[in-house]
Amino acid sequence: MWVEFKKTPNLMMAEMWKEVLEGEGLPARILPEGDIRDWSERAPFKVYVPKGREHVAEEILRKL
Repeated sequence: MWVEFKKTPNLMMAEMWKEVLEGEGLPARILPEGDIRDWSERAPFKVYVPKGREHVAEEILRKL
């Protein structure tokens, strides 16, 4: 199961956060907010991490 970790204003920022997390070995997913049929690069996105691993994601952000 995945839980929301971070909201981003667009796809580029979501992909950046996904790469940072995955670069440290933590799987991540990104999905657009709202209806997926309204997807665009400028739509807000959410970054998800595995449930129970949120503390790992927080620690990765602290290292930045």
